[in-house]
Amino acid sequence: MLSEEFISTVCGGPLSSNTAIAKDVGIYCHSISPAYSVKSTFKKSSVPVNCLGVSETHVFAAQHEKAYVHVYSRLRGNQEAFVAFPERIRSLTLIGDVLVMGTTEGRLMLWETCTGRLVSTPARHVQAVSCVAATPYHVLTGSDDSDIHVWSLPQLLELDSAAEPEPQRSLSNHRAAITGLSLSPSVSSDTNFCVSTSKDKSCIIWNYQTGDALRTLLFPASPLCVSLDPSARAICVSCEDGSLYLTEMFAEKPLLGAGSEEATTVVQVSLPFGATQPDIGPASCLSLSYDGTMLLTGHPKGQIMKWDIAENNSPVELANLNAAVTNIAFISPFPAEGPTKTVTITKPSQAERAYTFTGQFDPYPTAESRFDSLLNASGFPQEAMESAIAAFYQPAIKSPGESELQRKNEELWEVIREQRALQKQTLQRYVEAKSNSR
Repeated sequence: MLSEEFISTVCGGPLSSNTAIAKDVGIYCHSISPAYSVKSTFKKSSVPVNCLGVSETHVFAAQHEKAYVHVYSRLRGNQEAFVAFPERIRSLTLIGDVLVMGTTEGRLMLWETCTGRLVSTPARHVQAVSCVAATPYHVLTGSDDSDIHVWSLPQLLELDSAAEPEPQRSLSNHRAAITGLSLSPSVSSDTNFCVSTSKDKSCIIWNYQTGDALRTLLFPASPLCVSLDPSARAICVSCEDGSLYLTEMFAEKPLLGAGSEEATTVVQVSLPFGATQPDIGPASCLSLSYDGTMLLTGHPKGQIMKWDIAENNSPVELANLNAAVTNIAFISPFPAEGPTKTVTITKPSQAERAYTFTGQFDPYPTAESRFDSLLNASGFPQEAMESAIAAFYQPAIKSPGESELQRKNEELWEVIREQRALQKQTLQRYVEAKSNSR
């Protein structure tokens, strides 16, 4: 059975003296399917919202109001590194082997975890970078200054570039601080889009490669966080009044594509999918499962609630971590395949030095070919010998093409034999005629 796992973080001290919950634990690794359990924990971490990055081998967690990132090894189950940066980290995300961080000074920093290379941009935001999202080609940064910048990831990581990195474009329709960013899985310029939420009570769907605002949604209260389902079919938003909204992209009245209204038409969203109880507070973070049927929400009072989207039943309390839950991230059951894997990270450095890659090469996931099996065997394998001997006893199987070719060859040889006989007969008559003339 396929196993579903997710990682959650907390920020701040314990809310009560509950001895059943281990102290100093800041990061939890959960298993939710086939049965719920806490698989492992990492201590001494206080992680604010939008400050968690997870890979197959590591967990990266920025610390609250500090310029530190704690790196934990999922393979070894311990803290691997304590990394200090020039500025306090306000948000981060992980794309491949690159950790993308937004600072409180409005700056963007990129750390290549396999090489230790650290790239820093000028402060293009006038306030803190509150959220970061990334694809293999683009980085999006949302700020408390209400702007969203779109950056080219290859340009940011370009080697020996003397020019200062500049955003490709800015998305500036919001009128208050950006609280959330979520990207669709597509990277095509025709089908990709992102969703942003702001304290101005709006949610905007963008084509971030062209800068066009495709649709604007208005909510009764300010959104706190947003998430797209893995197929980009629906937008899930948590608001500060405790309401949860699930808006389908392609419903009876689609928000995008054929049949949708003009982009200038504002959609008022008023019917919530669900609402949390006042004693647990609004959801400060949320995450959808890989199949889009289950929603997990984290709350300031320590609860992690499980919502069944398909059945729309009442939520179930999955866990109580006795501290404010700030991040929830599902781990994909289909890990990305790549030629290398980062087993041990290289700490960042801005000093001039050689560009050295540190990683572990993974074998190609292809099946072993017959040539590989013969090459790796000592002598002749028994199977190859038996196959070769059996081939001598089996009559050759002729294909229709071979039969046709053989027929044409026989006809050609028949013509050749007739020509030879005619030539021989002509030569014999010539000899006889010459001898009679004498």
